[in-house]
Amino acid sequence: MAKTSFLSRYRTPKLPVPRQGDTALVTGATSGIGQATAKELVKRQFRVIGTSRNPDSDASRANTPDGVELIPLDLGDPDSISAVPDELEKLGAGPVTVLVNNAGESQNGPLEELPRDALERLFQVNVIGHVQLTQVLLPQMRDARRGRIVFVGSMLGSFPLAYRGSYGASKAAIKAFAFSARREVSRFGIGVSVMEPGAINTGLSERRTIYIDDGGHYADEFQTMLTHLNDNEATGISAEQVATEILKAVGDKRPRPLYATGSSSHLAFPAARLLPRDTMGGIIAAKHGL
Repeated sequence: MAKTSFLSRYRTPKLPVPRQGDTALVTGATSGIGQATAKELVKRQFRVIGTSRNPDSDASRANTPDGVELIPLDLGDPDSISAVPDELEKLGAGPVTVLVNNAGESQNGPLEELPRDALERLFQVNVIGHVQLTQVLLPQMRDARRGRIVFVGSMLGSFPLAYRGSYGASKAAIKAFAFSARREVSRFGIGVSVMEPGAINTGLSERRTIYIDDGGHYADEFQTMLTHLNDNEATGISAEQVATEILKAVGDKRPRPLYATGSSSHLAFPAARLLPRDTMGGIIAAKHGL
């Protein structure tokens, strides 16, 4: 009997790859990363279902990629999430074997000034909503004995930044759920991964929620951070580049726990293993003018 090395013994097992014609669900498919990912999945001959809070609006229709069908989904509303299997059944869609949890809110503000209701909304949309959606779709993947779940996180989930604590915390939370679930569902042929992009040029800077007292103690430094953040994103990677990495997680026979791209991710993650945590935090702050 061939000997098994220590590393190979504990590596991710080979898993069935989703097939052409399978149904893929992408949340937030009418803009940014979700839109780019939906397009790529169509090219790979999946049946692609996208979600939008208002799928019948003129904006949603105009921004829906060719070949993508839309269903309503509000991640802030548990009843809307529970209704997703029924919405899929109305379309006659087969079992979902690819789920890309992408939609979310980008929140900014100093810890001292973040309102409780804003924090609760953020974690409902960015964390609890995606966990619930995954829960309602996992039975379909288990029955199919194959599947891929990709949570779109952020490098801020690995590298916290001042004034972005709530957003980074939500992405760190979803990463913990994903990493834990990998062991739970791999025996059913299901792979779970997190995609952590760096700065992305998707126009997100125009849609951020901001909580700051303009005359308060944090206002000047917050504005410095925000200006650098917007500049970094204006020259950041494209949504298409992120989508390419997401499709690797969908197609890899041994999907990795974490995929990352942008913001010198190929240097940042190795550096974080070598440098003191406080030093790494200082480098991240300096990149944002702090």
